[in-house]
Amino acid sequence: MRLTISRFIAILVLVIPGVVACFGFLKMKDSLFNYFSEFGNEAVQPDFAWLNFLLGAVMFAAGAGFIGGWIFFRDRKHNYVAPRFREKRPRPPKPQ
Repeated sequence: MRLTISRFIAILVLVIPGVVACFGFLKMKDSLFNYFSEFGNEAVQPDFAWLNFLLGAVMFAAGAGFIGGWIFFRDRKHNYVAPRFREKRPRPPKPQ
């Protein structure tokens, strides 16, 4: 039972940032779409929702950065990364 709960928590740790990144992407997409769709309407002056767009960009960057960092450190632990990203081992001191 304990293993099942810990695996469920691990899935939630990855799903929540993924949902945040998706929601941020949708906020950016909606603000761009609303801005460009107002050009066809002569009755309104198009204005860009900067706050909505920037909030979406921050949410997308945070979610994608968390998932990317998690994958990078997992691959680093299993030694799947390129040599320049592997952990450096300290050199033993030279005998005198």
